[in-house]
Parts: sequence; structure tokens; C-alpha cells
Amino acid sequence: MAFWLDIAAFALKALLIVAAVGGLAVLIARLARSGEAKDKEIKVRSLNERYDDMRDAMNGALLDKKERKALARTGKKEAKAAAKARRGQEPGKRIYVLAFKGDMRASAVKRLGSEIDAVLIAARPGTDEAVIRIESPGGTVTGYGLAAAEILRLREHKIKVTASVDQVAASGGYMMACAADRIVAAPFAVVGSIGVVAPVPNLHRLLQKNEIDFEEMTAGDFKRTVSVLGEITPAGREHFRGKLDSTHEAFKAHVHECRRNVDMAKVANGDYWLAREALGLGLVDELSTGDELLFRVRDSARLYEVSTEARKTLLQQLLGGFGVAARKTADVIAGKLGAL
Repeated sequence: MAFWLDIAAFALKALLIVAAVGGLAVLIARLARSGEAKDKEIKVRSLNERYDDMRDAMNGALLDKKERKALARTGKKEAKAAAKARRGQEPGKRIYVLAFKGDMRASAVKRLGSEIDAVLIAARPGTDEAVIRIESPGGTVTGYGLAAAEILRLREHKIKVTASVDQVAASGGYMMACAADRIVAAPFAVVGSIGVVAPVPNLHRLLQKNEIDFEEMTAGDFKRTVSVLGEITPAGREHFRGKLDSTHEAFKAHVHECRRNVDMAKVANGDYWLAREALGLGLVDELSTGDELLFRVRDSARLYEVSTEARKTLLQQLLGGFGVAARKTADVIAGKLGAL
């Protein structure tokens, strides 16, 4: 009898283990599916507090105990005086700092749009400003045209915009930058490249040489004027070049509309310049790094860095928690081993 009871207990345990594993597998699958949503959440960080932390760290390292106490007393007095002066007054100017790092498709444009939505919800027209730190060599007309239009939304809502360029804002990147009220660039940043390019490799002769037929059926004379595999006809080539020219004209019109003081005959030839040269051409308004731009205004305005971050799914949170627990356990084991 005891033998059969042991068998039954073993079978029950095995069944419970199988059920637990199966349930865990179903839970993981559901969590993975729930993680397919690409929801973003807005992150806001006070850059003034960041500067304050830097100051405190430097003072802590450089001052002795007596000097630190004297500085703390002075700081408290100044803080009280400032609070008293602000009481009953409208909060001072806020500057919202956004960043755009571009690729060929301007894939960060959706994130930029969300961040601009957040700024427009909180910003006070005519009082607050925005700084957009741009780094991009350009890319697709559609992606960067949309990015420029997103920046123009801020201006339409009476929010002054400064484009800050530390390294490069060329072609589509410059299309974005000139949508701002003002462009501030580091001396050796690259700007300009107001032109359009469309590289089109063609393998038609290679296919002919190897006796491979390629047929592409279209309806409409200009449905496919330039093809990678088909023959490019003179008429198709001419039509395609016309499209490039019309896109270039639209680009020039955009720059001229945003920067009236620029001589388009000089700058709209596809060339690019260092910012120190571009200053004289009217392509930028001031030479300064983005860090210096923000550092100068830190005492006269509240600076807020606005960014978006993908929300972590429940599965990611669980895995992150397991990772933290594993690291803590490893630290404890390492500490005990080190004590032996």
C-alpha cells in the first residue's frame, strides 16, 4: 500500500511541475505579445539641477569643511531671498531642450513629434522657448520634410526655436535647422548641402549580357521612369531629372522662406561649409557649441530636457528584476569568497 501511495505522490508532483511549466510558458508568450506595442513615455529632466549637482560635487572636492559650511549658509540666504522675490510672480522663462540624431530615413521623427506635443502642452506662447540639438547628414525628402514641419509647429504656436548644431546639419539636417528661428553652430560643424541626389544603379546591360529577360508591366507613362533592372529610356531619364529639379526648387523655397537674408544663388548649389564660413553666408546666426549655449542661460531660465523612452513591458520588467537579483546574489557570493 505504501508503494502505491509513493507512486501516487510522485505522479501528483510530476503533474504539478508540468502544469507549472506549461502555465509559465503561456504567461511568457502572452507577455511577449503584450510587448509588441511601441508605446513611448515622456521623460523630463531639470538641467538646472544637473548643473547644481556639478557645482556641489566640485565644491565638495575643492573646499574644506569650514568653507563648505560658509557657502551653505550663503546659499540658504540666497535661496530664501529668491523665493521671496518669486512669491506671487509668474514663473520665469522655461527652455525645453530636445535632441534629434538623424539617419537616412529620419526614423527619429516620430519621437520628435511626440516630444514637440509634450512641449506644446506645457509651454507658454511668447514666453517659453525650445532648443533642438540636431545631428544629421540628411536622408529622405519625406522623412526630413516631416521633421522640418514638426519644428515649424512650435513657431506657429509662438514658441521661439533655436537649432543647435555641434557636428553636422547637412541636406535634410539643414532643412530641419533652418525651420528654427535661429541657428547656433559650433565653428567646425558642417552645414548646408542644399541639393538633391538620387543614386540609381542599373543592371540592365548585365542581364542582357547573360541573356536574362526582365519585363515590368506598368499602366501609365510615368509609373516607372527609372528602373534598377529595366532599360532607362531618354524620356524616362528626363522625367526623373525633372522630379529631382522640382524637389530641389521646393527645398530652396523652404530655405528662402525661413531665412530671408540668404543669397540662394550662392548657397543652393549642393555645396556645404564649415559653420565659421557659413556665418558670413547667413546660413547660421551664431558660433557656439550646444553646451555653451545652455550654460550661458542656466541662471536666467529653467532648462528642461524632454525625451521619449519606450515603455518597458511586463516581461522586460520581470527580466530586469531577475537580472538585478542575480547581480546582487553574485556580489554577495563574491564578497563572502573574498572574506575567506
